[in-house]
Amino acid sequence: MVKARFVAVIDIGKTNAKLAIVDRLKQTEIAVRKIENISLVGPLYLHFDIQGIWEFLCASLAELNAEIPIDAISCTTHGACAALVDDLGNLALPVLDYEYSGPEQCDTYYRRVRPDFSESSTPPLSGGLNLAKQLVWQAREFPDEFARTKWILLYPQYWGFLLTGIAASEITSIGCHSDLWNFPAREFSSLVKNQGWEEKFPPLRKAQDILGPVQPQLAEQLGLRQNLPVYVGIHDSNASLLPHLLSKKSPFAVVSTGTWVVVCAPGGSLENLDPSRDSFSNIDVFGRQVPSARFMGGREFSKLTGNVIFEPHLQIIEQVLKNKWMLCLRFAREAGPFPPIMRD
Repeated sequence: MVKARFVAVIDIGKTNAKLAIVDRLKQTEIAVRKIENISLVGPLYLHFDIQGIWEFLCASLAELNAEIPIDAISCTTHGACAALVDDLGNLALPVLDYEYSGPEQCDTYYRRVRPDFSESSTPPLSGGLNLAKQLVWQAREFPDEFARTKWILLYPQYWGFLLTGIAASEITSIGCHSDLWNFPAREFSSLVKNQGWEEKFPPLRKAQDILGPVQPQLAEQLGLRQNLPVYVGIHDSNASLLPHLLSKKSPFAVVSTGTWVVVCAPGGSLENLDPSRDSFSNIDVFGRQVPSARFMGGREFSKLTGNVIFEPHLQIIEQVLKNKWMLCLRFAREAGPFPPIMRD
């Protein structure tokens, strides 16, 4: 018997933010609200519109709960994102958009302090796609604000924190091309230790654990029942992978699509991962390494097509397949298997 039947899933993707009500008995979404996930150019730097997303989520929770009484809440978000929270639970700094190029200003220093690939299984990436580089840049650029940061919260757990007031860390976001995790030792990386950040990360919890109940005043404000449980939450690519881990025997591969196309190969070999081509290791909800590769497929599609849907003729498809035509150029600069050619 399914106890929590109607689960509100907060899903913050790079392109859209969504609240979906999932009927666990029927394994289907039965209601969805969605907005564009925009970034604000200032103050300080390019950052996510946290207030706008929060207001959308609160309004959507209240509206949908009035129609379908919610039994639980879970959170999933894109990676490479963290919120720096002070003693009062407020943001010490804006939540940085990983496409902002500012963290590249500390590349020289970062190359000296980042862990080796053999430790963190993390390739060097542009902008703030390496979460640790975001944090290094923020600590150097805004030392006072970073010093008063009590918690570094991974993005799924930040939304859980806003709902419950309880801080936690979770492995799938920490281990997502971040340079924050030592995979062989199963502990925080040497960079985290050398920077003195260990105490800023709250205790590790499992994604499937109940983080805590919605705060009483917030529950009353939104019309939610008291003691409504909120789960710790999970990185979005790992959320896509989890049902297959529970139903299939490895090795196998899963392709998760969206703004990013992420290919995961549970049970695959870790020996031939090439950091220069954005192949690396994620970590699944059970703490196991998962060989992975990715590129910004959704963004590539948008740039190439202008989001205009075109249905090719069968003859064109046959011609492409016959001639083995492949488009290997990279139109999204952030990452992928075809790095740009560097010229003097």
